[in-house]
Amino acid sequence: MDQISLSTIDLTIIGVYIVAIVWWALRHASNKSSEAYFLAGRDMKWPAVGLSLFAAGVSSSSLLGWSGEAYDTGLAVFNFQWISVLVMIFFAWFFLPFYIKSGVYTMPEFLERRFDKRSKYYFSVITIVGNVFVDAAVTLYAGAVLIQLVFPGVDMQIIIFCIAFVVASYTIPGGLSSAINAELVQAVILLIGAIILSVFTYNAIDSWEAFMAQFENTLTLHIVRPMDDPIVPWLGMIVGVPVLAFFFWGNNQILVQRVLSAKSVDDGRKGLFLAGALMVLTLYIFIFPGVWASYLFPGLDNPDRVYPTLIKELLPIGLIGVIIASLVAALASSLSAVLNSASTVFTMDFYSKMNPGTDSKKLVRVGQLASVVIIIIAAIWAPHVEKFGTLVKYYQTMISYIAPPIVGVFLLGLFWKRASATGAFAGLIGGLVVAVFLMLYKDLTPLADLHFLLMVPFILIASLLVAITVSLMTEKPTEESLKGMIWSAEVFKEDSKELEGVVWYKNYRVLSFLLIAFCFLFAILYW
Repeated sequence: MDQISLSTIDLTIIGVYIVAIVWWALRHASNKSSEAYFLAGRDMKWPAVGLSLFAAGVSSSSLLGWSGEAYDTGLAVFNFQWISVLVMIFFAWFFLPFYIKSGVYTMPEFLERRFDKRSKYYFSVITIVGNVFVDAAVTLYAGAVLIQLVFPGVDMQIIIFCIAFVVASYTIPGGLSSAINAELVQAVILLIGAIILSVFTYNAIDSWEAFMAQFENTLTLHIVRPMDDPIVPWLGMIVGVPVLAFFFWGNNQILVQRVLSAKSVDDGRKGLFLAGALMVLTLYIFIFPGVWASYLFPGLDNPDRVYPTLIKELLPIGLIGVIIASLVAALASSLSAVLNSASTVFTMDFYSKMNPGTDSKKLVRVGQLASVVIIIIAAIWAPHVEKFGTLVKYYQTMISYIAPPIVGVFLLGLFWKRASATGAFAGLIGGLVVAVFLMLYKDLTPLADLHFLLMVPFILIASLLVAITVSLMTEKPTEESLKGMIWSAEVFKEDSKELEGVVWYKNYRVLSFLLIAFCFLFAILYW
């Protein structure tokens, strides 16, 4: 497509936004201690948790990717959103209280508390590698694609390094507090920008009769698809999406770190519910515009450029600047989340363990240095993302191999007392071996044509079988080591007592059932 031409007004809006957000983030820097730097002092209330979760979870790659997939295949991509919200509720009920009450900094650290260092170090490495080569690289690439539409003559690698520098300028000095306070603003700008573009796209359709007729006998406006669907086959929606969603919202350090910053368990839960409600609404502000674009602008070569096409073709001067600023907001919030996540894991799971007794301020400096190295590596790798197809396919395919063994071990760890440290580590390694084998030799097996979502349960089951078998063959954990780490009926009863007399709109269980109903309402509407 042609480049987006920006007026002086648009460029001014974008420039003012970038300067303002860096100033605002640095104004809320908190780096006096490791807890302040990596977890914002564990003092965030639920609106801040929810908005920062949404901003960190919806990156510019999501915006470009979701609208691109919707342009190509319709509403099927929405399955990743509404099922994710159901998984978030499951996470809020069972896992979140243990995460917050344990006082951990990272998800790998939780595995160490429940099992041992072997599982922790495995997940720590996976987290850092995933953060650098999947999360950060995809976000930087998506941002570069967007900026190249405005400045097509500039080399992609140069753009990537410029984006990395801007985000690093406030994330590295200020830590999670800077990132979250920036994300509060960015979430609002992102929502406003997406709503504006959605309204303009909706209004651009001249004949709704013609639009509906075009898709009347297709699956475009339906989320339940046949088994040969390239995006979400119906069985993959049941057995694959929930596992990936749990990894993304329940094991992913990038997002869970925001939950760990919550002032209380209740704030963490309500923050998750707020983020979940906003995720459901992405159907109308991110996904439907892609479907509408397939009617308005058929024949686009690159699906990842659908969203920029809508910006260029439909918006007037001034509003283009607002929307570009919203995309920059999505980019910045996701990248700052990745930086903080990876540096936290490296510092707290590796450096602090290898150098016990290191004072808090030095841990902050190590985390800052780690962030510099991480962003440089991600920036160098980012241009290679283009070789893997669309952004959504790249991200989801990579996660489908990484996630299942980790999800399986977390589930066993919380719900099965007999799961042993050796069993957990064996399950992680066994799942990894199966995943690597499928990644390299899938085409030589009967699974050659299997959709990536349908591979997920194979890897998960293999990992669980190994973990369970080895656990039964090894010494069971002591009661002392399991204290405060296992969910039980007693935990549920104690929780119920605490909720007695709590008004319904402050009761997380009532709120969760309302959110479940909200999800299924949208699912049924587009079944």
